[in-house]
Amino acid sequence: MLFDGLPKFEVFDHSWKHLQIGPDDKLYFGIGAPCNICLPDRDRFAGIFRLNLDGSGFEQFARGVRETVGFDWHPETGELWFADKGRDHMSAHLPPDELNHAPRPGMDFGYPFCHAGAIEDPEFGDGSYATDRYVAPTVTLEPHVAPLGVAFYDGDMFPEYRGDLFIAEHGGYFHRPMRRFRVVRIHDKGEAAEPRYDYVPFVTGWQNPENSPDGLVFWGSPVDVVVAWDGALLVSDDKRSLVYRISREQ
Repeated sequence: MLFDGLPKFEVFDHSWKHLQIGPDDKLYFGIGAPCNICLPDRDRFAGIFRLNLDGSGFEQFARGVRETVGFDWHPETGELWFADKGRDHMSAHLPPDELNHAPRPGMDFGYPFCHAGAIEDPEFGDGSYATDRYVAPTVTLEPHVAPLGVAFYDGDMFPEYRGDLFIAEHGGYFHRPMRRFRVVRIHDKGEAAEPRYDYVPFVTGWQNPENSPDGLVFWGSPVDVVVAWDGALLVSDDKRSLVYRISREQ
């Protein structure tokens, strides 16, 4: 298959693409915004797209997605979940990054008009964020943690985590203090729970504590999380060009 109908990025680079075949046997990938914050052609940029494996049927699945390079499908429902990196240079504390749920095509997640479903962009906000027009994140992540790879756990090595979602937080560079550099776990406690989802650290240690004299030092930056054939978790790190294997002692 050869498909060459993707838009070109002239200056700003959000062109990295995570490719994954969905349960419908279509190839999914994100096309990021060609900027930090701007109003691009929303039919061609800032969304999740899919096509048939023979290169036909190119279409947009979700729009208003600034930059996603990690998504997965729930092992029971078959519905798409994806991480989205929020804009920079708004503030050190806004906007939060996002974990989103797209059970059907055609949903709009707001970029560049609003962020996290309720925060109007100071440059492009149009007042419509307060309506049902844009979809709020299922889990609001911390700001500027740069969520990348995500994976639902469906292995046997850690049965207590089955059905949980793991996210590689690559870490934020543009604001101080630099944030996180860790792997987190999202656990669904059920519809009756408030909040419904636990958002908890799973692997840390790539960064000195923020209150230490050298708190800005970090020596690892997680990129992706994969469930291996034996149920172990594999975590890639582009700071040191390593892959870590997380397993249970026998």
